[in-house]
Amino acid sequence: MVRLYLFAEGQTEQTFADILIKPCLSQYQVFMHKPMLIAHARRRGQVHRGGGRKYIPMRDDIKRFLRQETVSDVFFTTMIDLYAIHSDFPGLAQSGSMRQNPIQRVEFLEQCFAKDIGDDRFIPYIQLHEYEAYLFADPACFEDIDETRTKEIEALRDIAAQYRTPEMINDGQHTSPSKRIKAYFPCYGKAKPVFGPLLAERIGLQVIRNKCFHFNRWLSRLESLNTGMRQIFSLHGISNT
Repeated sequence: MVRLYLFAEGQTEQTFADILIKPCLSQYQVFMHKPMLIAHARRRGQVHRGGGRKYIPMRDDIKRFLRQETVSDVFFTTMIDLYAIHSDFPGLAQSGSMRQNPIQRVEFLEQCFAKDIGDDRFIPYIQLHEYEAYLFADPACFEDIDETRTKEIEALRDIAAQYRTPEMINDGQHTSPSKRIKAYFPCYGKAKPVFGPLLAERIGLQVIRNKCFHFNRWLSRLESLNTGMRQIFSLHGISNT
């Protein structure tokens, strides 16, 4: 088996990872620790978490965990948004020319992130463009908020139908996935950490994976971690238990 630490941008991702991703990975002998909020500051020796507003505290915190957990069968990953990503994020300036190809851009930024951390056990994941893209995998989930608002739900379906994948819904200030949802369901913004994971649970992890390709590739990689470790140990005649 292997262990996994996940650093989440906010409470919504933290809960989503705990109730949906953690049980999924356990089937593959990949055991996730309680997901933690990513660091955004460190003052007087205390780490402040949530939001990921600055890159340097995030990077330093991840590296501290890497130094503390030196064994090869412990891995680390992230769930942070491409939307409004930190201005000091590595590779961000260079990625500006890739805006017309968001998948290429986010993969480039993940590569820059991995290079900056400098540890093969670190598997960065940046959400395209933010968590709420997952909810566009099946807008019928918003019936759980108000089943009478059929016109609003249909409007969200129409938005989703314009894109090959919900992850391509753009990152404009007024047109990002969360802004579009709050335009029809204002209450979502007031209780996002509660509604966000519950709606995703209503949709189901497999439906989200089928619609969100970048997310699915990341999760598939996490699922394969134990298999990869078994292969490595086998080559060296070591038991992976």
